[in-house]
Amino acid sequence: MDIFQALSMAGGLCLFLFGMNLMGQALERRAGGRLRDILGRLTTGKFTGLLTGLGVTAVIQSSSAATVMVVGFVNSGLMSLRQAIHVIMGANIGTTVTAWVLSLAGIEGGNLFVRLLKPASFTPVLAVIGIIFYMFCKSAKKKDTGMVLLGFATLMTGMETMSGAVAGLGEIPAFRELFLLFQNPLLGMLAGALLTAVIQSSSASVGILQSLAATGQVSYGAAIPIIMGQNIGTCVTAVLSAVGATKNAKRAALVHLSFNVIGAAVWLGVFSLIQWALAPAFLQGPASLLGIAVCHSIFNLLCTLLMLPLTGLLERLVCHLIRDSQEAEPQPELDERLLATPSIALERCQAVAGELASAAVSALGESLASLGACTPAVAASIRQKEELTDQYEDILGTYLVRLSALQTGGADSAEAAKLLKVIGDFERIADHGVNLLESAEELRDKGLALSSQALEEYRVISGAVEEILGHALRAFLDNDLEAAGRVEPLEQVIDSLKEELRTRHTLRLQQGACSIGAGFVWSDILTNLERVSDHCSNIAGCVIDIAHNNMNIHASLRDVRDSGTGFWAKIAAYQEKYSLENYAQKKEDVL
Repeated sequence: MDIFQALSMAGGLCLFLFGMNLMGQALERRAGGRLRDILGRLTTGKFTGLLTGLGVTAVIQSSSAATVMVVGFVNSGLMSLRQAIHVIMGANIGTTVTAWVLSLAGIEGGNLFVRLLKPASFTPVLAVIGIIFYMFCKSAKKKDTGMVLLGFATLMTGMETMSGAVAGLGEIPAFRELFLLFQNPLLGMLAGALLTAVIQSSSASVGILQSLAATGQVSYGAAIPIIMGQNIGTCVTAVLSAVGATKNAKRAALVHLSFNVIGAAVWLGVFSLIQWALAPAFLQGPASLLGIAVCHSIFNLLCTLLMLPLTGLLERLVCHLIRDSQEAEPQPELDERLLATPSIALERCQAVAGELASAAVSALGESLASLGACTPAVAASIRQKEELTDQYEDILGTYLVRLSALQTGGADSAEAAKLLKVIGDFERIADHGVNLLESAEELRDKGLALSSQALEEYRVISGAVEEILGHALRAFLDNDLEAAGRVEPLEQVIDSLKEELRTRHTLRLQQGACSIGAGFVWSDILTNLERVSDHCSNIAGCVIDIAHNNMNIHASLRDVRDSGTGFWAKIAAYQEKYSLENYAQKKEDVL
């Protein structure tokens, strides 16, 4: 092999790895929603988990990536260790799909149908279709479909380039002697493990083995131990991903390693015994691309059949090797490992954002009640929830910015943008809850009291604020457009109500019915309540924006106001419900 052939092989290898990575990422984006659904249906059943791991790995074309995802799920509490074991077993079978696709390059025959099956015939067609989809289609899904086709074309081009570059190696005695050396099962397994550990993909290492098999110098006796070693080498990625993770996540990575090491050791022993006792002739024959794919699939199926009945034993083994500590282990809200699967990472962000929203609304609800009963326990609860919303906003904001930088589908990208906008509004609602608490504490500490009229008016406006909070929370958590449509009319009523209460307060000051000190506190209370309703309006407007694929909240709110008589009818109904004159009689009515 001269320098030019070496460069050609290196270039082909780079194209092969790049195409595989490109195709896997595009497939993951294209199947984002379905991937969420598949993982959402996980159960503790062995075969359900097995099929899930098989299906997910077949989609993203990498057992290493699938196992890293599993480690992230276990680390975030989205998956139990027992579920992870079954998924990892399925992932080992799913990764064999790549070898079957690559084996098409070895098809031989002169008739038209056989020639059409060869990658050299259909890859250019797929590349043309892919570039049309990617360059000229506006739909994100069609662009991802184009990227899948382009990635596959790049992968196959790299495979053919590698095969062409190494074709001359078959005439080199040293190359033949190297693969004769690998017929020693232990050396073959070690070589496969090292190669896979370096490139961190068993699918890619099997593809490289298939390209070398095109020289005709790779026997089945050498290929099979290398395949067994590749299963061990692919564990490196998962082991590295478990660094700094929870104990259960480390156990999931150890399950992957144990499963592959035990399976490889058992079947290598059986293989060595057959090789020594029977010396079958086919082990000396040259391995074909299809033959390597078959061996890869059979080996992974045998490992799964061996270990599937021993799931409980495997779980006890890793739990024994990584023991629980006495102290409770903190559970991370968001795991960086989930960024490898943006659709799942976004789903986790939605769950954490829901916790933030619920904490903020709960804090505001408690603060509304604190005006009449400001106890130390209530104050501590409100401040604790406000601190929690601060923490969640920091974590979510940083995580969502990183997530937004990844290539995601259009719907996922819009959802990430919505969360980034909305979490700030919920965090500010919690802040206003603390402000209301401080107003209640100021009244108590200074020995001030609101007039009976002010307290009655407070019950009116606080009732309206409680209702708008409920609508905003339901709109956000459930994407409820009907609830979102009720927010803006009620916000308009709260704005008018605040101004009317300010006017009434001024009259009471002039008449000496209210002290100046209590009046300042009352003004702060009204300001905080009105701003809470503004944040609810922002939240509802954002939900409406995403539903209509529009990120202009001001235009959305304007459209709501101009939507016809329905908007003004809701305002009239809320004005009647929260009328200062008849609220006492009508506050039990339901709109």
